[in-house]
Amino acid sequence: MNFFKSLLKSKENPKTGALFGSTEYELKNMLCGIGDSEIFESTIKISNYPFEPSSVYPEKEISANEINSICTDSYPPLIKVKDEVIFISREYFEDLKNFRERNKIPPFEATRNWDWLLEPYLDTEYTEQTDKRLNDLLSKNGILKDEIDSIRNEVRDQMYKYNFDTMLWDWGGLGLADVLAAMRVKYNKAQFAEFYKRAMEIEVRTK
Repeated sequence: MNFFKSLLKSKENPKTGALFGSTEYELKNMLCGIGDSEIFESTIKISNYPFEPSSVYPEKEISANEINSICTDSYPPLIKVKDEVIFISREYFEDLKNFRERNKIPPFEATRNWDWLLEPYLDTEYTEQTDKRLNDLLSKNGILKDEIDSIRNEVRDQMYKYNFDTMLWDWGGLGLADVLAAMRVKYNKAQFAEFYKRAMEIEVRTK
């Protein structure tokens, strides 16, 4: 049995959804998804995009010449527009790959910075050896111990709520889309806009 499932089962009322103190609003709004996509010959239409600071919120049709690069190998796939990455549902992998090739858009390799930063909040045991390995990986992209601790202190409570109070129980990997979903219900509009900008910079940072 996974680590936090075991912890939750030790509680008297495991179905309240409030092991980590989530409000009813948080429980209803944290699992917001990544919106919808339609891929055409030379444009991509994004709709129902949940992250308000984004340039595509709540919907936008993006032309190929606006897209700097595309990553089809990440989960979910990403398109990069200026300093922002935008999520595309994995179900459109082949369409997105064909779109990239057809419009001669260069590929890019996504970092795993947010995956590594959020690993402590997975439904699995987190060891000292894991912590050292992740710190080493993050440092190679210029994210050092003090910043790692600061980021994790900021997102910790929300990520526990996101993964466990919602009964998501993700043990495989959390990433940028997850931390944005979690933090958008914590911060007001201005605070989330500032966090969104920082989160994007962290996502694309390499040494």
